[in-house]
Amino acid sequence: MNNVKIKIIEYIKKHGRVSANQLSNNFDLSRQMIHRHLIDLIHKGVIDKIGTPPKVFYFIKKEKVAENEIDIDKKTKKTIEKNYLIITSSGERKSGVEGFIYWCDKNKLPIEKTTQEYVETLKKYEKFKKNELINGTVKIKSTFKEVALKHLFYLDFYSIERFGKTKLGQLLLYAKQSQNKKLMKELIDVIRPRVVQIIIKYKIDGIGFIPPTVKRETQFMKILENYLKLQVKTLKISKIKTDIVVPQKTLNKLDDRIDNAKKTIVVEDYSQYNNVLLIDDAVGSGATLNETAAQIKQNKIAKNVIGLAITGSFKGFDVISEV
Repeated sequence: MNNVKIKIIEYIKKHGRVSANQLSNNFDLSRQMIHRHLIDLIHKGVIDKIGTPPKVFYFIKKEKVAENEIDIDKKTKKTIEKNYLIITSSGERKSGVEGFIYWCDKNKLPIEKTTQEYVETLKKYEKFKKNELINGTVKIKSTFKEVALKHLFYLDFYSIERFGKTKLGQLLLYAKQSQNKKLMKELIDVIRPRVVQIIIKYKIDGIGFIPPTVKRETQFMKILENYLKLQVKTLKISKIKTDIVVPQKTLNKLDDRIDNAKKTIVVEDYSQYNNVLLIDDAVGSGATLNETAAQIKQNKIAKNVIGLAITGSFKGFDVISEV
């Protein structure tokens, strides 16, 4: 490592977080030259960066446990690489074994023992999956007196015990909260094959997207509708605007959720379908999906309605308030 890089490292250590401009001014070097040194130091794992242009800051990377120093068998590593993702409190994305080690380190947990416990917990929840889908039909039938949905499926649970949000749960939460189109499209790429799978299996000839209740500049459900590019006719479903907007996720009582969905969701479609697929992002109670399905059935728009949520709760009636 040359003298300039050593001096850059010492300067960053002294000041904590610095910009390329600071370094350029301090060392009387061009920004282009400074960036070359910074990129090299990032590749060497000495420093890291945070932010997006034009405001990017560099800092000394915290020493971490190397993956090859952890006694985890190949099968366990493969499982963690496939399933684990964490978005840190500062907005860093860490996936697979690296993310899991970070989480263990943050919570002061023994890595080898905790990885085994994580895999066992995943197995418990995987029992509910069949062909990559979780059947939530039994849950919704035990929640409501009248059920209009023929089937209800989740692609994954929103969270699991002890380990928190699942990979899909993390992607969904932060795609919506940050209104990050790139993250939204990544999530849609993950879920699209399973949506197509349901369309083929259940001979879906109409598809509806549950409209959002929280006002955002970039709405995930609209991006989902546009980016899926399904060769199926889309039903027009609207959310009635009221003087005071009351999002479903703010309601803790099941009766209130049913009332909210019944009075504010409108299916504006007069076509005739055999099998309609309704898609929502997250299902806690299932009230919105069920009430929308009831409206479709009552108006004889379709014979059968199937519900699909990207994530759902494991328990009975639950409130997923974050998304």
